[in-house]
Amino acid sequence: MEKFSAYRDPGTGIQPFLRPIPPSGSEWIATAISPIGYAIGAVKTVLLLALALVYLVVVQSVCLVFSPIPPLHRSVTYLFTALLSRIALLLVGLYWIPVEVVQRKRGRTAPAQESWNPRAGDLIVSNWASWVEVLWLAFRFNPIFVLPVCETLEVPSPTKGASSPITRTPGRRTGTGSAAISSPSARTPTTRIPIVGFRRVSLLSMIASTGRLPISEDSTTSKAETIESIRSKADRPVVVFPECTTSNGRALLRFAEVFGDVKLPVMKYKVFVMCVRYDPPTAFSPTLSHSIASNFLNPLGHIFKLASTEFLTGGTYADPLAECCAALMAQIGRIKRVGLGWEDKVSFLKLYRGKSRI
Repeated sequence: MEKFSAYRDPGTGIQPFLRPIPPSGSEWIATAISPIGYAIGAVKTVLLLALALVYLVVVQSVCLVFSPIPPLHRSVTYLFTALLSRIALLLVGLYWIPVEVVQRKRGRTAPAQESWNPRAGDLIVSNWASWVEVLWLAFRFNPIFVLPVCETLEVPSPTKGASSPITRTPGRRTGTGSAAISSPSARTPTTRIPIVGFRRVSLLSMIASTGRLPISEDSTTSKAETIESIRSKADRPVVVFPECTTSNGRALLRFAEVFGDVKLPVMKYKVFVMCVRYDPPTAFSPTLSHSIASNFLNPLGHIFKLASTEFLTGGTYADPLAECCAALMAQIGRIKRVGLGWEDKVSFLKLYRGKSRI
């Protein structure tokens, strides 16, 4: 996809937006068994839509009768959310999801393994590559999901030779060997657009927002809240995706300044850093990442693809907390960071949608 080479990170050579494609080979076998997969996928997709309807009726409607008793309401909604989310993961072929807890210190002086148990008011900070991790988080913690609200989606196009707003470009730039990446059409990093706040959303809304861009301030009637405002009133953990949109899972996008001037170390609550990694696609199993939203009933098309297969596997900074989380996430997930952010995805999608219509 040379036409999208301008959206390849110059420091690492990684294209973080396009869907990963499987290597060539064995396509004829996959094509031969595809009718069976499509039939199974159709049945599973109908069942998944039925689960979504059950969630809408039971969790977001019937369970409201328990609202006068908050502890009971939390327990009942958690029970149904966990059950329905786990069934949904099973239906798309995710029978087992391996989880590895990485200790901050290693060696003889390392403390006993810390429990990964976010509580009310704690933050879960994660990269974002699919709706799968949204379902997994709902299954494990029934957290509060939030979507970023930005000032505008009118991102100015960067010009060659323009000064970069970023003082640090992640990745190697040695000029030799595999790091000698020539990209004459590489774009300079796009100017940052401020994130003015966040909006609480339901589980189904969060899933439907996978692959989309942040909400523009002028397109929403509800007032955006700060993370601290949402967190301080939360009766559950709060999930934050600082990339503000999904990548294809090959690298971490540039984190937006979502936490403001929160000082380190954080004292009033705990911050749990999570990194999601997906296996590359094969001829028999599509990628679990979902970087580009569907135009119709997002992400139903991607759900059908997964349901049709049985072979799935599981310094000084303006925002110091976001930078700290990004560094930890890249370290524990052994994943590279790129200088491209959600602002770059705005212009990428304009090019992608335009090319798709040709």
